[in-house]
Formats: sequence, structure tokens, C-alpha cells
Amino acid sequence: MGKILTIITGLAVVALLAVAFYLKTPGSAPFDRDAALAAAKTYDARIIRDSFGVPHIYGQRDADVAFGLAYAHAEDDWATIQDVVFFSRGTLAERNGKDAAITDFLILALRIGRDVEEKYEPDLAPETRALVEAYAAGLNFWCAEMHGRCAAGLGPVTGQDVVAGFASRTPFFYGLDAYLKVLFEGAPETVAAAERARTAFLKVSDEIEIGSNAVAVAPVRSADGHTRLFVNSHQPYTGPVAWYEARLKSEEGWDIIGGTFPGSPVILHGAGPNLGWAHTVNKPDVVDIYRLKVDDPENPTKYEFDGAWRDLEIDEVKFRVKLFGPFSLPVKRRAYHSVHGPVFVTESGVYAVAYGGAGDIRTVEQWFRMNKAQDFDAWRDAMTMIAVPSFNAVYADRNGNIGYFYNAAIPIRDDAYDWSETQPGDTSATVWRGRMPFSAVPQVVNPVSGYVVNANHTPFQSSGEGDNPDPDAFPPHYGIDRKTTNRGLRIQALYGGDDSITEDEFIAYKMDHFYADGSRIMEMVRDIIARGEGDPELAEAVALLKSWDGSTDQDSRAAALTVLTAQRARGYLLNDENVEIPDYIEALRSVIMDLEAGFGRIDPAWGGAVRLVHGEANLPLNGGPDILRAVYPAGDPSKGPLTSIAGDTYILYADWPTDGSLGYPELRTIHQFGSATLDSSSPHYADQAPLFAAEKWKTPPMTLEALLAEAKADYRPGDKGRTP
Repeated sequence: MGKILTIITGLAVVALLAVAFYLKTPGSAPFDRDAALAAAKTYDARIIRDSFGVPHIYGQRDADVAFGLAYAHAEDDWATIQDVVFFSRGTLAERNGKDAAITDFLILALRIGRDVEEKYEPDLAPETRALVEAYAAGLNFWCAEMHGRCAAGLGPVTGQDVVAGFASRTPFFYGLDAYLKVLFEGAPETVAAAERARTAFLKVSDEIEIGSNAVAVAPVRSADGHTRLFVNSHQPYTGPVAWYEARLKSEEGWDIIGGTFPGSPVILHGAGPNLGWAHTVNKPDVVDIYRLKVDDPENPTKYEFDGAWRDLEIDEVKFRVKLFGPFSLPVKRRAYHSVHGPVFVTESGVYAVAYGGAGDIRTVEQWFRMNKAQDFDAWRDAMTMIAVPSFNAVYADRNGNIGYFYNAAIPIRDDAYDWSETQPGDTSATVWRGRMPFSAVPQVVNPVSGYVVNANHTPFQSSGEGDNPDPDAFPPHYGIDRKTTNRGLRIQALYGGDDSITEDEFIAYKMDHFYADGSRIMEMVRDIIARGEGDPELAEAVALLKSWDGSTDQDSRAAALTVLTAQRARGYLLNDENVEIPDYIEALRSVIMDLEAGFGRIDPAWGGAVRLVHGEANLPLNGGPDILRAVYPAGDPSKGPLTSIAGDTYILYADWPTDGSLGYPELRTIHQFGSATLDSSSPHYADQAPLFAAEKWKTPPMTLEALLAEAKADYRPGDKGRTP
């Protein structure tokens, strides 16, 4: 018996060791530190940090500046940049666990890495490759400076990793993930995993508006004859799509200040001496789903196409999912591809997906060309690439040109089909036949009214009467927005209602705190008052709603009750037209209970209920959901104050005079936290928060003389001593 127990014990130990060996995360290839240090010597960037710690990066070549940008951004937000690289490779789950597993699978199933590898040389201009490789070298130098600074398996970062970062993130903005979740509605665990992945990595849940406001006013509409631009994107406060401010200047003509994302070697929107632009999110119909007829619904190998069977392309994708300590679970999955695009096997059938921007790796090149443009023609020529598959753009320049562009990679489709439905995948008639040219989408250039605006509302209300695009000129399958938002109503009422806008008015209108009388929230208020009067239990609440003027000023005593009721009834963003609206009275009663529990009253001041919190900063805010002063709070009001997590983030104001003077326009900028949003030990962790909460600005120094006069640091990457 003892021998048997010994044998059993031995077998158990062997089995345990085998399992441990199977789950042990393989060691990564060693990072060649010497190669990274040698590569860094081929670049020379000067980083000067202004009084708010914002990096101003100078270099002889564009590549030198990109190298310096990578290093400066790594100093301030390395953890996020590192995650972006893992995400773009489809290896984030090995680091972050199961919540990232579905994104790893999608990155691999969408063949992003494969596309970049195959097209990197033929599709990207030499100067673009030089730029992304310089940026990668800056990240590698950051890792090489200090052992253990970067996660195992990260280095070396390559130019291809940087390009893949653009290809993997842009589809999230127009909502590709939402289409994919629909495919898996019969598998709630998969849908939940997709939602976790979106929230865990992008810091973007369905409760966060990825939106924005953008405004340009021409000399004809300005009281002083100036041209003005607002860059006002609404993003999460932290994460890989949170804004970072930088100023970039090379002797090869690159000269711009604005916002960029972790992992990006270019400014995504901002302003230079001659021109500037702002992006806002749009959601054109650039995704189609196809039902396939396959030989086996669970393990397909072929699909029917034009009366014949065609082989599915089958990839075996591999990734690992972190468990604990040094252990991770190796995962193998089949990924399929058809003539339409990637294929997914679901409980309800086998589907292919075609999506805008698939296979186009030139996104970074388009933005780089926009960065380098010196006039409207060059900037517009860059836009005609449509390598950025979505985003509205609002443009302005020192010559008084302004424009609005509904940028979108609209596919060329057969008009015989209803493209709002799932399409048959067995016919070449439904295959996309390229994409529409840039000229085919709505746009307004130099309108007679002298202004263009967008607040994630329809492009058919982007300018003054008589200047807007004709809705009948655009087929339904373009998916162009027909709806408006409260911000759309207010932005038109303010900028469109004033034919002589002063500088102060231009800025004040953007910081508007009001809901329009025709907004959905005001419709709700009228409904509650009409149905709630006479109910003694609701008397205090109804009186409060009657007193409300639509303001989200921080001292408003009615905003908390009203806005939270609207969110409870209509959804977090307030502007979704496709929600099933519950009983407003029921929503009101539940919010009353929450406010009494969390604040001891139903009328807390809005600034007491919604706070900007970062480190020691804990400040009241004006603004709210779908307000031009956009604030999106999160939390449980029954537990007290809510914390704003998204909305207005980085904002840039540019003002070009028309007197022919050269140099930078008047600039004002602000960030909700500061330049070092993840480094709580930095003086720039939250130094802009008080200004942001008070709706005030900082003025970036745009000449070297002015910059050096206030500089907090002046150094080259690798310098040990960093002194002004």
C-alpha cells in the first residue's frame, strides 16, 4: 500500500510540475540595451518644459523631434504608452489578464499586425517611416536608460508597433466594437468581456461620450476681423485616448502645438503659425455585416460565393492570458477571413465584417502631412487620403479660410441593397468596390455666414442658413447623422445668433452651461411638471424643476436632481435617440431617494455634487452631459459627490489677426489635470486643475526667448542635469 501511495504521490508531483511548466509564461527575448543606446545617438532633440511642464521639443530634423516627443511623453505617462504597445501587438492579456483577452483576439483576428508588416515598406513614405522609427527609438532609449523601467517583453519597440497603434485604435471611435458585440448577443459572456475590454483599456465605456465641440469663425463674422478656432475634444481624463499637450518644432518646417495620444508621434489636432484644425467624432456607416453560408457552422472551412465554394482563410492565433505570478494560460483560436473581411463564428451563425480603414496603415502619414501643411491646399490634400477613416474636421487659417468636413471612409456599395441590414455574403454584388472620394462627403468651405461648427450633431446644421449641405444629396447608406444634440442646438444659437463676435464672446460661448429649450432634458422637465403637480410626495421636486432655468452652473440647486433624473431615464449621454424611455416620474423618485441618502437633501449645489478630483485637487465644476462645457460625472449619488471622468479635457483657442503679421496666432490652452497625469510626485500632476475648474487659461510661450524665460527644465534625452 505504501508503494502505491508513493507512486500516486510521484505521479501527482509530475502532473503538477507538468501543469506548472505548461502555464509558466515563457521568458521574452532579451532587450538589446546597447543597440537602443546606439540608435539614440543618431538623434538630437532638445526638450524645454514651460512653467506648466508642457514639453516644447526642438530638433533639426522631423525625426529628431519625434524622438524627443517619445522620450518626453514617456517621462510623463509611460505606463499608458507601454500598454498601448502591448495592445497594438495583441499581447495585452499576458500582462493585464482576462479583461484584455478579447481585444488581443480582435487585434489578431483583424490582421492588423500582418497588414502593417506587409504594407510598411510599400505603403508608407520614407519620411513617415523615418518619423515612426525615430519615435520608437525614443521609447527604446527610455527603456535602455534604466534597468527594469519597462516591462519584460516590451522592447524593442519598432516603427511597425507605432503604426499598428493607429490601426488598432481608430475603429473604436466610429464604433466597430459595437457592431461586433451585436454579433455575439447570444453569448452574453462574450459581450460582457468586450465591454470589460473597452472599459479596462480605453477607459471608455458606454457611459462616456467620445464627442467634442469645434468652432471656426472667419473675419467677416468677427467684431475685429480676426479668424478664430476652438479645439475642444471630449475624451476620458486618463488612458490611451486621453490628451497630452506638446509643442513640436523642427528646422524642416514642422511647427505645431496641440494634443496627441500616448504612442502617437504627431499632433492629432492643434494649431501652427499658419493654420489649425479640430476633430470631433462622427459615426458614419462604414461597417457592414454579412451572413455566410458555410460547410460547417461550428468549424467552417469553406463558404459559398457566386455559386461556388471558396476556401476560408484560416489563421491560428495564439496569445496568453495572465493568471497569477509567473503563470499565464496559453490560448489558441481559429481566426477566419473572407473576401468581405474577418469572419466570426457565433451562436446565431457565421458572419463576415467589412469595416472602414481595414488594411489601410497610412493613418499616421495623413496626420503627419496635416501637421506639415503650410496652407489650406496642402492641408486639404492630406485630408483627401481618407486614411483617417472617420472624424469631422473644422479648419481655420491666418488667411481667413475656414471649413467643416464630414470626413469618412464611405464604401462604394450597390444601391440595390438595404445597407442598414445584414447582407448576404454569398454574392460579389455586396462586396465593397472601393470608397467614395473625399469630395463626396458633406463639407462647407468659406461660407457666406462666416462660421462653421460641430458638436457631434448633423453636418446639415454646420453653418448658417443657405450655407449647409443638402441632406438629399447624400444616400441613406452613408449613415450621415440627421440628429442634433443639446450642444448642437446651443452652438448654433450662440455662434449662429451673433453676427459680430468679439474675442470674449467667442470664448464665453464655448463655456456655455445651459440646456436649450428644445433639448430632450427640457422636454422631460415639462413632462414631469405636467404629470407630477398635485402629488404631495413630489411637491418639493416639482417646485425645484419649475425653478430651473436649464443651467449647470456650480451654484445651481436644481441641476443635480434634473440632470441625474434625465440620465436615469434617457441614458448617461442624454442624446441617444434609440433608447426606450422609462417613466420619468419613476426615474425622478429613484433619484430623490439617492440624493437624500448621499447629500441629505434633494437640492445639493451642482458644484457640490460634481467634482474634479485628482490628487489633492477636489474642485467644483460647471457644466454637464451634452453641455458645451462638457462634464461627464461617474459614481453613485446615494454615496455622495460624483467625480467627473470625461468631457472637456485639452482645449486650445487660436486667434489669427488679419493685419498680415507673421508668427504664431494668439493661443490659449488648458488641460484638466496637467502634463504629468500619472506621476503624483510631479508638480505638474494637477497644476492646471484649478484653472480648468475655474474656466481659465494658460498662454503657452511660442518663441524660444519667451519659453526660456519661464522654463522649468531644458535638456536633451539622457542628460543627467536638467536645469532651466
